Amino acid sequence: MPRLHSTQRALFASSAPLSLAEQRRYHAERDPHVRGRWLSDLVLGAQDGIVNTLGVILGVASATSETRVILATGMAAAVAESISMAAVAYTSSVARGDLYRAEREREYRHIERTPDVEREEIRTLFRERGFEGDLLERAVDTICSDRDRWVSVMMAEEHALSEVDRRASLRSALVVGVASIVGSIAPVLPFLALPAGAGLVLALSIGTALLLTLGALEAKLTTGRPARSALSLAAIGVASAFAGYVVGALFASR
Repeated sequence: MPRLHSTQRALFASSAPLSLAEQRRYHAERDPHVRGRWLSDLVLGAQDGIVNTLGVILGVASATSETRVILATGMAAAVAESISMAAVAYTSSVARGDLYRAEREREYRHIERTPDVEREEIRTLFRERGFEGDLLERAVDTICSDRDRWVSVMMAEEHALSEVDRRASLRSALVVGVASIVGSIAPVLPFLALPAGAGLVLALSIGTALLLTLGALEAKLTTGRPARSALSLAAIGVASAFAGYVVGALFASR
């Protein structure tokens, strides 16, 4: 059974019905919906930036104690990684939009050439959702009486696709890029003032702290458990970063 937030538990525990105004306030202010796309973009960019740059730093530091080399390599990796992540976020979002448009056009063709098959698919979709008898047929007739509505239902229900415009793609790229540059630069900063050994310890501490915070934030905004999510994200991130250390150590020993 999914875990409930405290606000949800308080609502369900209350026996007094809420007025419409109170319901609207609860819906909009106390327990609003989270726009999942920006959250996934934030986590993707920040986690990738932290882990990749930390891995590069650990790898280089295992092969050399030159602070300038570690700093230069870390900054170069941070900048390149952030630009790359933003570009990938944009192109992948554009690709989702292209896929949506291609499948939408295919649905229009199918409605034109195989309407009985498409109508039966609508009937099956609504039957699976509990519609039956006359109510089911009225729902099918209503949807299939309008081609645009028909296609819209098929795109959402059968293909689970939604339209993505270029502005949304740019916003996604911006969130990923900014999150990535912040996550990437943070572990590099200690090497501006500290020697390699101390800088490495602080960089690893900063990276771990950021991953813990990111995991807890993700759980707080969804339905996960903050402690579990934080530890899970940090463990995965640190283990991945240490792969860079192993690679650097292997080359340093040769």
